[in-house]
Amino acid sequence: MNARTWSRCFLGIENTLTRTAVGLATAGLGFAALCGLYQVVARFVLQRSAEWSEPLIQVTLIWMAYLGIAGALRSGTLISVDWLLSLSKGRMRRVVQGVILVCVLALLGFIAWYGVALAMRVRFQTIAGLGISTSWAYAALPVGAIVSMLSTIAHAIAPRADIDHQTQNT
Repeated sequence: MNARTWSRCFLGIENTLTRTAVGLATAGLGFAALCGLYQVVARFVLQRSAEWSEPLIQVTLIWMAYLGIAGALRSGTLISVDWLLSLSKGRMRRVVQGVILVCVLALLGFIAWYGVALAMRVRFQTIAGLGISTSWAYAALPVGAIVSMLSTIAHAIAPRADIDHQTQNT
């Protein structure tokens, strides 16, 4: 296999993972909104407390945020230094893009590493109202960071033309 084949294979896998992550993040937002609506209806209309809804909304929003970051990183719209990119041309532009890539990957690596450590540390604690391990909430950090790392690398290999074109013209 040559480099072009590996690149296409990587980009295909990354595209599937990122689309899945963004789809799950979108579904998570909808689910959190429905749980919030149920919580309001249960409390003020049915006069019943839904003690499970608040922690479920929190866990869902955590997962939504960390999975959704992958889509933003893939399009190059989350962490960027547009001003420096607009000032730089040619070789200097590639250097700035390389520095941004290394910084983003370092941050995501840090999040993944300590996310695993946190998930392991709290694995015996349970979330009140849900009765599940707190590790399920903290697992969003390494999962989201790993998918986001793949999205970041994919953006470096094959940036989205519409986003990259906008940055070059500013």
